[in-house]
Amino acid sequence: MTIYTTVYCPYCTAARALLEDKGVAFTNIDVTGRPDERRRLAERSGGSTTVPQIFIDGEPIGGYDELAALEREGRLDAILR
Repeated sequence: MTIYTTVYCPYCTAARALLEDKGVAFTNIDVTGRPDERRRLAERSGGSTTVPQIFIDGEPIGGYDELAALEREGRLDAILR
């Protein structure tokens, strides 16, 4: 799992906290002040440069809102397996 974040984004903090609370290992890529990483993010996500952007098994699932929705719906644990 990979999550693209910035240091000043509260949604990034919330997404990381949710994943950490679940005990999920993930790679955090901080794009703060890193235009090359922001470009890679856009390539991976189909053009989106907003953060957070979360990828599970290489597939984009969206940002914090989508992650939280999966958790509320009880579907996140199955996806993470």
